[in-house]
Amino acid sequence: MQVAVIGSGVEHEERAEEVGRLLAERGCTVVCGGRGEVMAAAARGAKSAGGTTIGILPGETHAGASEWIDHVVVTGIGHARNLAVVASGEAVIAVGGRWGTLAEIGLARTLDRPVVILEPGWEVEGVERAATPEEAVERALSLVGS
Repeated sequence: MQVAVIGSGVEHEERAEEVGRLLAERGCTVVCGGRGEVMAAAARGAKSAGGTTIGILPGETHAGASEWIDHVVVTGIGHARNLAVVASGEAVIAVGGRWGTLAEIGLARTLDRPVVILEPGWEVEGVERAATPEEAVERALSLVGS
C-alpha cells in the first residue's frame, strides 16, 4: 500500500519522521513531494524502518530530491505535481503545511482519497483529525481497510 505524506514546516519534522517510520513498519510505501522539511522527514522515518519511498518532484531534473528518496519521479509541472502526490497514495496524511498542503487536501478529497490531518493542522470540515502520529497512521490505514 502507498500512503502519501504531505505538509511542510521544519517545526513539524519530528512528527512527520514518526509518521514515516510507523507507515514503513506497517509495510507501506511512503509517497511525498520528495524535497525538504516534512517531505524529507517522512522519507527519513520510512528509511529508518527499512521502508521504501517515492518522491514526486515539481521540476525537470532529479536536483533537489532528498537523500531518503528511493524512487524519484520528475514531473516538470511545478505545483501541479501536488495532484500526482495525493493520487499516488491510497490514503493521505497531512503534517503541518501551508497553502500547497491545503490544495493537496482538497485534491485528495476530490479523488475520494481518505485524508487524516495530524494536529495541529488545517481545519477542514469533514476531514479526519489525529492527535498523534500513531493515531494518524492507524486512522489512515483503517479508512482504506488495512
